Amino acid sequence: MALTRLERFLTWVLRAFVAFLFAAFQLLAPRQSDGSSKLPPITNPLLMISGIQLAQKIRRKEVMSVEVVQAYIDRIQEVNPLINAMVKDRFSEALQEAAHADRLVQEEEGGEEALQHRLPLLGVPFTVKESFKLQGMPNSTGLLSRRGVVSQGDAPPVALLKRAGAIPLGVTNCSELCMWLESHNRLYGITKNPYNTERIPGGSSGGEGSILASGGSVIGVGSDIGGSIRIPAFFNGIFGHKPTPGVVSNEGQYPPASEQQQSFLCTGPMCRYAEDLLPLLRIMAGPSAEKLSLSSEVDLSKLRFFSVPHDGGSPLMSPVDQELLEAQRKVVERLETDLGVKVQKLQLPQLRYSFQIWGALMGAPGKDGKPPKTFAELMGGEGKRVWPIWEMAKWMLGRSSHTMPAIGLALMEMVQSSRPSPFVLQQKEELQTQLEELLGTDGVLLYPTHPHIAPKHHHPFFTPFNFAYTGIFNILGLPVTQCPVGLSREGLPLGLQLVAGKRQDHLTLAAALHLERAFGGWRDPGTV
Repeated sequence: MALTRLERFLTWVLRAFVAFLFAAFQLLAPRQSDGSSKLPPITNPLLMISGIQLAQKIRRKEVMSVEVVQAYIDRIQEVNPLINAMVKDRFSEALQEAAHADRLVQEEEGGEEALQHRLPLLGVPFTVKESFKLQGMPNSTGLLSRRGVVSQGDAPPVALLKRAGAIPLGVTNCSELCMWLESHNRLYGITKNPYNTERIPGGSSGGEGSILASGGSVIGVGSDIGGSIRIPAFFNGIFGHKPTPGVVSNEGQYPPASEQQQSFLCTGPMCRYAEDLLPLLRIMAGPSAEKLSLSSEVDLSKLRFFSVPHDGGSPLMSPVDQELLEAQRKVVERLETDLGVKVQKLQLPQLRYSFQIWGALMGAPGKDGKPPKTFAELMGGEGKRVWPIWEMAKWMLGRSSHTMPAIGLALMEMVQSSRPSPFVLQQKEELQTQLEELLGTDGVLLYPTHPHIAPKHHHPFFTPFNFAYTGIFNILGLPVTQCPVGLSREGLPLGLQLVAGKRQDHLTLAAALHLERAFGGWRDPGTV
């Protein structure tokens, strides 16, 4: 069975429509400055230590939290003018909290072990995507209409990190309403990739990815409904984990997910060092961490590994870059050499319909038949709705409060069918069954994070469906870890996804540690 004639026609219409929007965007969009600004290399050794090791050094009085926090403040002030990643800081408060952490260390009578149990991240700085609530910080998600919104509390994962002793430095940029591959909005402007400022850092957690990769943060909080943790982690050469759904709370974000989308959205950790992923996930999950086997020892040599190099050739998505195919091949060879395993190469035909599956399920009504909020409704804010065609006309005259990608998404909603195709739903069910049976409780799948290495600014507008390489796993509800695996010939990060069965997050996290040792993990962009 294949796509119907109507579905093929709608696919053609979507591609033609996007090409038209891109042409208009290229003519009318403000130009980026020519040339790439090189970031200075990291000079303070405190910035080259994982969050877990920093916490240990602070507990052992080998370094003071004030020194660590000040080092990160200095780095942010050095690089942020070049990358525009942090949009609001709380440096003064952070230094006060660091001084308090140092007093706690001095006054602790139960020893280092008691302090580690009670406050495992005491004195360690972190950053937060601006779409999450952080007490006293803006929570606009890039909407001009929410310019004055200030959080009166913390999102649950943020609160849990603070309760573990971590110290927030500020909030980072995201795409408008968290639904685009580029972190750009009319409120804060555009964020840049630290490896090459002419390139994008990804979205929607692009500010988080950029500040982490530049050495301005060591651990951070992101969200992911179609790849918004994994794509920025890939483009910025860091680690990012999309957990099994329902483990980490999604409360305290704007916009809140509605209807079925609630089961596709995931909150998870982003960091430079793989060893921080598991403890961060355990803290952010709170009591729900018991649903996972995070304390289980993983013998990688006993796991079954599978490699799928591409989606099989979807007409909507780009072919995978040769450098990424070669990087995945090298990962396969290294796993086989190091672990003595045989990595099985597979093709999964249903992956060709990844975008159609994601789009159909994201727009599908909930169990009560109620449809999710449209993007046009979200753009308008509370009780309002944007009219996309009118907004496009305003944008062409320089009068719109919204970015072109947001307007384009609202326009695309107008030509998409609201009724999921039976064929597409069948592909989803077949893929779900096949992957769950394939992975079980001891399988790990290698799959590209994105078909392209970090593209230039605005270029994703011409390839808007490529995010489906990550988005498909939101729909399937599988845990995924993005891992950096070296640099391209141009000095841009390479990476891939590690996918496991539901609630088997510990497998991909363990494999990420191995790949970090094998391929070097994150690299200082100032030395590339």
